[in-house]
Amino acid sequence: MNITVFNDLEKLYTKAADTFVDLSKKSIQKNDRFVVALSGGSSPKAIFNLLATEEYADKVEWNKLYFFWVDERWVPLDDDKSNALMTFETLLNKVPVNKDQIFPMYEDGILPEDYAAEYEQQIKNVLGNDGVFDFILLGMGDDGHTASLFPGEAVLDENEKWVSAYYLKSQEMFRITLTSPLINKAENILIIAFGESKKHALNEVLNGEYNPKLYPLQLIDRKEGLQLFTDEKAKG
Repeated sequence: MNITVFNDLEKLYTKAADTFVDLSKKSIQKNDRFVVALSGGSSPKAIFNLLATEEYADKVEWNKLYFFWVDERWVPLDDDKSNALMTFETLLNKVPVNKDQIFPMYEDGILPEDYAAEYEQQIKNVLGNDGVFDFILLGMGDDGHTASLFPGEAVLDENEKWVSAYYLKSQEMFRITLTSPLINKAENILIIAFGESKKHALNEVLNGEYNPKLYPLQLIDRKEGLQLFTDEKAKG
């Protein structure tokens, strides 16, 4: 795992956007496409805004990109809590992506558990049975969760399903998420975690005993292709 510590968040966002562009070029050169799974939240929002600027957008062959999501709150796509809505507003509505190459993690009129199985099939339709994403963007919550892999939840033990949906009591809502075995297949993973509030969990994830039930980000394998972008406040 490669860790980069930034003293300025704008530099972090810029490096993340540069990384996205560079990996897209390499993947398209190799496989004629770039298949990604994106996260929601404030830090991806800043990165997406950058990618939508003319400076960056012109560097990407958007018609060769396929967009999935890492996780989602089970809310309609026009709900303010929707990760997909944020991504559409900041990026996907501003660049020439083929709409049939975008796979939001929600569908009206279906149970979340049933849609999880359907979403897994959508991933297989694009990636085949190997399920290797070219790029996955992850964040980390103050409690050490990533995607919708929250501390103490049964989904942390899932080792067969690629996608799982469950009711998260602490938030009183359903969540749908990629599972750690699928995430770990990815060619490249970028984790973004910064700010004072992340310091304790990040230290435990990186330096503490292996206890993914408490700090689920530890489920992500520390391998080549895994990068962590953080700042001095979080890294200490």
